[in-house]
Amino acid sequence: MAKKGRPRDVTIEHSILTAAYDLLLESGFEEVTIEKIAEKAGVSKVTIYKWWPNKAAVAADSFFKGAASRLPVPDTGSVKEDILIHAMNLLLYMAGKEGKVISELIGHGQGNSTLSEVFRQYYVKPRRAEAAGILRKGIERGELSAELDVDSSIDLLYGPIFYRLLVTGEPLAEDKVRPIVLAAFEGMKYLVGRA
Repeated sequence: MAKKGRPRDVTIEHSILTAAYDLLLESGFEEVTIEKIAEKAGVSKVTIYKWWPNKAAVAADSFFKGAASRLPVPDTGSVKEDILIHAMNLLLYMAGKEGKVISELIGHGQGNSTLSEVFRQYYVKPRRAEAAGILRKGIERGELSAELDVDSSIDLLYGPIFYRLLVTGEPLAEDKVRPIVLAAFEGMKYLVGRA
């Protein structure tokens, strides 16, 4: 939810987003402030507020851009392989400090609708769009049914990772989650004709 106005200076934007991302990983969302971001980035608070309406927006934006650079979208030519790589990359990402930050953002978002919406806009929607792109390529190549319910398939494939992260606390271990994602991929054939 970036504000409109003068175009951003990419170098300054990068400094702000890097500072916000680093602070999130070091201290967690609750401890991050616009003041701390400005200090670490070497900019004024006014500069930050020109481009983002609040701490939640700059934090979520930094997290999305950080995720985008750390979670490349695979394109092996096989939808099954691409989904597996994408899901396992997300799993490893969530198993690190980033998973703790995601848990915090989701937790704080339960009582803060602005944060919740910003998190969905900057982090969840882009991740879902990546997964949808992978599935649509599979449909175009004839690997998946043209009638596949893409949204429900994404829930089925990636839900187990978030369930472990947020609900059960079970380890985000590749050997535990890989078979679940593969089984979910096979189960997608039942999600046709519901789009």
